[in-house]
Amino acid sequence: MDRPIHFRTATMDDVSQIVKMLANDPLGSQREHYADPLPPSYDEAFQAIDSDPNNELIVGCLGQEVIGVAQITFTPYLTHQGSWRATIEGVRTSSDHRGNGIGSLLIKWAIERAKERKCQIVQLTTDKTREDALRFYTRLGFQPTHEGLKLNI
Repeated sequence: MDRPIHFRTATMDDVSQIVKMLANDPLGSQREHYADPLPPSYDEAFQAIDSDPNNELIVGCLGQEVIGVAQITFTPYLTHQGSWRATIEGVRTSSDHRGNGIGSLLIKWAIERAKERKCQIVQLTTDKTREDALRFYTRLGFQPTHEGLKLNI
């Protein structure tokens, strides 16, 4: 990569590109709706995330182009002696830039952000069918210590 990647807080202007990345894989294509214009639910979700001091939507940029995204949620817990933890979700890299180390840079940036926020634990989930993602997160030091469950309501 000859140009440096920089990370910043997402803006409303980034939402369309973020949704495009979220929709651009087998699972995302089943649950996201990338269209022009986007459904209003995406703008509403962005506004809720943006207004919450314990949520950060981060984009990785190459120049002005948004090429990566992750959401970080900071949660206080009574467990672990009342510590905070960071949950990283919605991680995507633009299909044009996959395999160039951008995902690793994005996750490492998110971990540093969690340290800045005094988090004791960084956690994330990925769908069990995403075998490449599981290998990727394991290479970055994440351990499969818990079994997660979901209920769609």
